[in-house]
Amino acid sequence: MNPQTEIPVQNPSLAQRFAGPVALLCIFCTSAVCATVYFSASGNPVAAAQTAAAATPTTPDPFANISLQGESAYVLDLTDGHVLFSSNADVQLPLASMTKVATMLAVSQVLPPDSLIKIPYDTAPKGSAERLAAGQTWRVQDVINFTLIASSNDGADILAQAADADISAKYPQAPVGSATLWRMNDIARSLGLANTYFLNDNGLDISTTQAGAYGSARDVATLFAYAATSAPDVFAGTTQDGVLLTSVDGEQTSAFNTDKALGAIPGLVMGKTGYTDLAGGNLGIVFNVGPGHPVVAVVLHSTETGRFDDMKALVSAAVTAVSEGR
Repeated sequence: MNPQTEIPVQNPSLAQRFAGPVALLCIFCTSAVCATVYFSASGNPVAAAQTAAAATPTTPDPFANISLQGESAYVLDLTDGHVLFSSNADVQLPLASMTKVATMLAVSQVLPPDSLIKIPYDTAPKGSAERLAAGQTWRVQDVINFTLIASSNDGADILAQAADADISAKYPQAPVGSATLWRMNDIARSLGLANTYFLNDNGLDISTTQAGAYGSARDVATLFAYAATSAPDVFAGTTQDGVLLTSVDGEQTSAFNTDKALGAIPGLVMGKTGYTDLAGGNLGIVFNVGPGHPVVAVVLHSTETGRFDDMKALVSAAVTAVSEGR
């Protein structure tokens, strides 16, 4: 493999798959607002929806018998803003490594993907399969892929530090030394994520009682939808089981995906896991149930392995629900 290359990822932009401008508008709204925009634009508000429902043969709700281990879950059809499933969707819970989605958004807005970054310290002991070594020079996108796929806390810290000066220059109100963290919270505010805030850039628990970030399943769905639409190339690597990355110096390292539900998710666009003692098991994804038909699904505060079973159940039900026109 040539230097500065990685296993290629084939993943068209999510925006290209959306069916119509309504879906694009919904990305920047909360799900409740999205539904309002959709029904208003159609000219057939609630009464028309009720009429359509009455004319449709009654079939069992595919989500009716789902039993989740997670405390909170949310599934949203991004083509029309229709909520397919919601359970404790506005409960504020620890986010763990889902935080890294906001981190990579902030970093990628100021550091071009082909710009170079010198690794300041080893991210793992020598000989580790997943390791960035001190003194190596890497493309920013390679470090982003490593960080997201392997869920590397050190990778998030290194990228946040590398982007800090540029974010401070772009946003004079951002505090020097924590500008990346400031921008992460600024993005959350701009998206209207009322239950979301970040205390660090990697999502690690700060103590036994305080998490590194908090948010709700509904907020995370909005964040993931925005990420998949505004920066699809940044998150494309998260669809891969693993990648082999090569530094500018010719050194290679691997990154293995922490999402064990990959094989059960059709048309995956992006995803991110999260796990800490306080958060339990988290998982969020954006996937296509059919051509040009993206759905976002989020599970929070499940177990380390239960989050994958929860997500598989939600994905299966979502595919059925969309195919039945729900």
